[in-house]
Amino acid sequence: MADIVLTTLNAKYIHAAFGLRYLLANLGPLKPSACLLEFDINQRPTDIVEILLARNPKIIGFGIYIWNGAPATEVVATIKRLRPDITIILGGPEVSYEAETQPIVQLADYVITGEADLKFAELCRQVLSGEKPAAKIIPAELPNFDQLALPYDLYNEQDVANRIIYVEASRGCPFSCEFCLSSLDIPVRQVPLPRLLDALQSLLERGVKHFKFVDRTFNLNLTISKAILEFFLERYQPGHFFHFEMVPDRLPDQLREVIAKFPPGALQFEVGIQTFNEEVGQLIKRRQNYARLEENLRFLRNQTGVHIHADLIAGLPGESLESFAAGFDRLVALSPQEIQVGILKRLRGTPIVRHEADWQMVYNLHPPYEILQNRLLDFATLQNLRRFARYWDLVGNSGNFVETTPLLWQGQPSPFWSFMRWTDWLYTRTGRTESIALVRLMELLFEFLTQESNLYPQEVAPTLWRDYQRGGRHDKPAFLKTFLLPEAPVATQPRKPLALPKRQARHLV
Repeated sequence: MADIVLTTLNAKYIHAAFGLRYLLANLGPLKPSACLLEFDINQRPTDIVEILLARNPKIIGFGIYIWNGAPATEVVATIKRLRPDITIILGGPEVSYEAETQPIVQLADYVITGEADLKFAELCRQVLSGEKPAAKIIPAELPNFDQLALPYDLYNEQDVANRIIYVEASRGCPFSCEFCLSSLDIPVRQVPLPRLLDALQSLLERGVKHFKFVDRTFNLNLTISKAILEFFLERYQPGHFFHFEMVPDRLPDQLREVIAKFPPGALQFEVGIQTFNEEVGQLIKRRQNYARLEENLRFLRNQTGVHIHADLIAGLPGESLESFAAGFDRLVALSPQEIQVGILKRLRGTPIVRHEADWQMVYNLHPPYEILQNRLLDFATLQNLRRFARYWDLVGNSGNFVETTPLLWQGQPSPFWSFMRWTDWLYTRTGRTESIALVRLMELLFEFLTQESNLYPQEVAPTLWRDYQRGGRHDKPAFLKTFLLPEAPVATQPRKPLALPKRQARHLV
């Protein structure tokens, strides 16, 4: 039994609810009477309700995000039909803006907008004492990290063994990119470094190997980011993996020296480029030095073992298909291991809405609120870009086709238009973007490359076979056997780095 239950529906089991752990850690005297129950969006809402009600709570706090709004609404509606006496408190980015019209908000008793680490505890004390606030929407003041208890001891042994461990060194973002919720999150606040390093040391001692920092701009404060990197470098063991989101044009020598000392595959940097069109960047208030950005990516790719995950956004106001294609080709030339092609989303509260009239921006009304069409990209073109993004993830990003992917544009001037040709052909053949088995995808690639692109089967087959073996596989697909002649180069089983995420590990060999 628990007076207070904190819950959410994660996108997948492997993700742990970082925000709810902060709420639980900061409940103060109420903490012994509270518990955390996590679910995922693949579970049946009625089953979730059963588990929640079995705790007989007085208060249930829900974390609401873009991926769980619909199923969470069903869960809340069912609870209110069965137990209207339970106080429902919502929080999270999806209900922090434009809240009043949302069905889940209308069902709930209270909504805390913003960072609720301290405000949730305050509201729970009021509800449990019978002094319920009159206002339904309750804004939370930005907490200072000196006020907060850190939540890292709330990762249990199952979390350590099976889930992504999220950590943060800071909150906030100094930039004002109009598509991003972080543009509303000012100022940047740092976790006191000694407290953070003590928490990281404790997690390492408990066996955590993979750390994902959720900071929007990890390398903004160079002194702190350098100290954290040096901390991990001194304690590095095979299998350690550290993910950071980096400002791509901010990589001075003092960081480069530390980064270059890490072994291959230990670091992953997510770099948000979003657009190479400077006019579009100015339109959406995204500031970046493109020359410095490119030089930094070349350094990371050529002189370090960093795994680079670079982001581009399709559908931004002012970005034509030709402009996006040029930016994609420019990024491919810099050779990041992964290019995430995202479709613009109209997140609640973001200033991107100011462009709706001028650029005829039409968005899906349902999560994830992706752009459907605009003045420069019609619906059919954006549908093609969605398929492009999905197929790029299956082929270009997966690590299953490291050597094969460049064959798609071999001898052609544009990787983008060559891959779009493959996208159109593949969709015509399969009619789907999901559930394509790996061997079937290989066979389709072989057919396209040899019949549509006129490459020699004796060149394509060994390349596909080496890529297939990259994942530790030994069963030779039947369609390749004819073309794998004895004199053709056949790779031996690759050395696999210990305990790294599979996608990153396959890019190393």
